[in-house]
Order: sequence, then structure tokens, then C-alpha cells
Amino acid sequence: MTKTITFTLNGEIRSFSVSADEKLIDLLRRHDYKGVKWGCGEGSCGACTVLIDAKTAYSCITYAFLADGKDVWTIEGIGSIDSPHPIQKALIDEGAVQCGFCIPGMVLSAKALFDKNSTPNKDAIKEYMDGNLCRCTGYEKIYTAL
Repeated sequence: MTKTITFTLNGEIRSFSVSADEKLIDLLRRHDYKGVKWGCGEGSCGACTVLIDAKTAYSCITYAFLADGKDVWTIEGIGSIDSPHPIQKALIDEGAVQCGFCIPGMVLSAKALFDKNSTPNKDAIKEYMDGNLCRCTGYEKIYTAL
């Protein structure tokens, strides 16, 4: 049994057919939003982070039907290779990107923070980024970039 849901995805109104138990990450990846990474599957690594109504959400534990009527953003909607978002550019310039697996979630978490507080202190940055794991950088370059 499926249901049609409609939500704004990266600024565009979209409709999708979803099953009751489908997770948002599966819906997004099925529709080629591959920047949403499959990591832990239990909401503890942040690789699957998306923004729903300007708040971070782990798409691996969020049922797709909960996005109905919401405003959802993935990394595909935040900058591009030719015109990166300032957060993406800062991470690149600081050398904070190694394997890149965690970066989409990091960027979206940082965006949620900066949209709420344009001049956060280092403690606020660390708190907001706490739900995003990085196995490569050791975080210092990420914090410095932000």
C-alpha cells in the first residue's frame, strides 16, 4: 500500500509515492539524490542529514511520509561545483575535506546553525556539529573553517 506525498524539495514542489514504512533516505536516493549518504542507519553518524523546515533531521530514521507538506533540503540544493555555497568553499579552502563522505551532513548542519545564528562562537559550532561524525579530519579544520 502506498500514499502520495507532496513537499518542497530543494525549492521545487515534488510529489512521491511512498510506502508507510519507507524512510526518507530511501525515497531521496531512489530519486537520485545521492548526496544523502547511507551511514549507520540508526541516526548516530549524520551522513544522511537533511534539513526539514530549516532543522536538521537524520533521513535514515525519518519516515518519508513525515516530509509531506514540509520544506526539505539536501546537499544537492546547497551550492554546486561551479558555485559552491560559502560553507562548502570555507571547508575546501581550509583543507577540511578528505574522503568527503561526511561533508554533505556537515554542510547542512552548519547551514542550519548559520541560518539561525550568523555569528556563532566555537562552542555553538561544536554543539551543532556534534551529530556529524568524521573519521578522517579530526574536526579541527572543520571547526576552523566554520
